Amino acid sequence: MTISNSMKNETVTRVIEQSEIAPPPGSVPSPTTLPLTFLDIGWFFCPPIQRIFFYHFPHPTHHFLQTTLPILKHSLSITLQHFFPFSSNLIIPPNSQNVPYIRYLNGDFISLTVVESSTNFNILISDSQDTQNWYPLVPNLCAPRTEQNGTRVIPLMSIQITILPNFGFSICLTFSHIAGDGKSLHHFMKFWASISKARANYFEIEHSISIDLPSHERDRVKDPKGLKLIYLKELQDMISKKIELPNLVRYSHANKVRTTLVLNSEQVQKLKKWVSVKCKEKLQHMSTFVVTCSLIWFCMVKSEQSKIEEDNAVVDDVCYLVFMADCRDRPRFLLPKNYFGNCLATCIVAVKRDELVGKNGIVVAANGIERKIRDFKSDALLGFETLMSDYRELSEPSKSIVYVAGSPKLAVYETDFGWGKPVKSEAVHIDSSGSISLSECRVGGGGIEVGLALERIRMTNFINIFEEVLHKTQRTNQTYGKLLIISCIYLFNSILFVLYSKFSTTCRFNLR
Repeated sequence: MTISNSMKNETVTRVIEQSEIAPPPGSVPSPTTLPLTFLDIGWFFCPPIQRIFFYHFPHPTHHFLQTTLPILKHSLSITLQHFFPFSSNLIIPPNSQNVPYIRYLNGDFISLTVVESSTNFNILISDSQDTQNWYPLVPNLCAPRTEQNGTRVIPLMSIQITILPNFGFSICLTFSHIAGDGKSLHHFMKFWASISKARANYFEIEHSISIDLPSHERDRVKDPKGLKLIYLKELQDMISKKIELPNLVRYSHANKVRTTLVLNSEQVQKLKKWVSVKCKEKLQHMSTFVVTCSLIWFCMVKSEQSKIEEDNAVVDDVCYLVFMADCRDRPRFLLPKNYFGNCLATCIVAVKRDELVGKNGIVVAANGIERKIRDFKSDALLGFETLMSDYRELSEPSKSIVYVAGSPKLAVYETDFGWGKPVKSEAVHIDSSGSISLSECRVGGGGIEVGLALERIRMTNFINIFEEVLHKTQRTNQTYGKLLIISCIYLFNSILFVLYSKFSTTCRFNLR
């Protein structure tokens, strides 16, 4: 596998337009406020989330500006009347004892930037490239402002559309996780895309949108453990210490490359069989998620091991994998599937480093991940009391952590604005957050895509380890298959021999 594609020539980028896209006048009552639930507060200091979509569009810039951009802007405005929190602001009162909340006022908007770039479109959608290639396509959140009474007003989303003339365009969103989780974001995106597609094809919107409206019923979030008060106390302590909310993503200037790995359905099934054979106990949840995360986690930790040994670095002897689980349908929550906001449980898997990088590391990882899924299914609120302190502990520099962003269930490749499905979609922020991203395979077929960004040397190590493990699982499955065939032949021959012996005995007896 080629490790990266980089831009060999200087690219020219120019801003064509900066717009403020608001819901249609009068469509959202002003003011409208939403309280933060305990499920939102845990994301207060999370850096902005960034998601990019690339689309083929073989037309010049003027054609896009005349025919496509007006549809995208108009459909975005219509969408925001239902998904108004993204055009709202986070309000932090001057008194730290007062609770922050989300507020919409007439005139609130999403900042939309339209840019033209001469960047090579084929490099941008390639599966291996420099991380810096995408940075000019990513918007920043608008700067926070402070009102006269000391109230801080923090925008929650910005969007950038970048035109790559005669090849395609990209839509990139930067938003605060406090506004909503991945399911809320992709609900918003699919609703926007559906309206745009209806407009592009001259359909009646009322008869062509089959997507549910979002539910903003925050009072349906039950808090039997009083977690909101626990989180608010910790949050107020942080605010009183003047800890700043991360408004920008801090990109690493290290020599990083981005890679998208594609595991097809056959590879996933062979990986499942391989883990099943190696496991001493049967796993209840032998899912694509479990085996994929186990494989990637093993390769990630293994790929850094040589550098740790070379530098004599002091590292924690425990490695962590952190993934999120949707709580909407869990018995302790029972929220509608269209609930808009955050509704995620944080699952933290801890495994000793020497076990994870050992001979059976993937199996050890799979056992740990499967156990956490089992715990979550038995009690979705398990571990919520210590969430804030857990995150503080995990933020220590010596910790080895892999965060899992996204999910194949979000169906990112179903986001069609009327010009076809995305040719690529990825979480940009994994460059700086130490995350991997998961999505369904763009070509379908039950596969899975994994996005990650690592320093160039470490990425080379990672790919070598990854390909070696995949080869081993395929070879092992072939060996098991041959052994199974041999066993079946041996069993069949044994049965024939027994039947023949009985038949011969019977014949001899009758002849007598």
